[in-house]
Amino acid sequence: MQNTFVTIARYQYSSEAQIIKGRLEADSIAVFLSDNITIDTDPLVSNAIGGVKLKVRAKDENEARSILESIQVHSLDDNGNPITCPNCNQQHIGLYSTINDLKSFMSFLAGFVFGTLPFSTRYQYKCEDCKVEFPIK
Repeated sequence: MQNTFVTIARYQYSSEAQIIKGRLEADSIAVFLSDNITIDTDPLVSNAIGGVKLKVRAKDENEARSILESIQVHSLDDNGNPITCPNCNQQHIGLYSTINDLKSFMSFLAGFVFGTLPFSTRYQYKCEDCKVEFPIK
């Protein structure tokens, strides 16, 4: 039972999973990635199959989860400093793309139809504490 693998995280792209895999392996935790080759071959199936699964041995699960929780996934500015919410001054900020005008919508449609990346994307930041959305100048 100690060698049974359990899924502790899922990622949309294998590059994200590879980074976390390296971090866990640096702490001598055996890591196995599932479905990473399938998603590398066809990234559009990532959501359909549940992404790249990051698996560790059952005996290492608690240690691996604590390492994952210790990694900050919040946004940084161009100088490497944490971005602070203008409303509540907290630093739990996430970045997301928006479609809020005709240009970004048409770009999304063109990217969807032709299988390319969007030409025009607007990014907003959102505070995870107070839910305020704001741009960075």
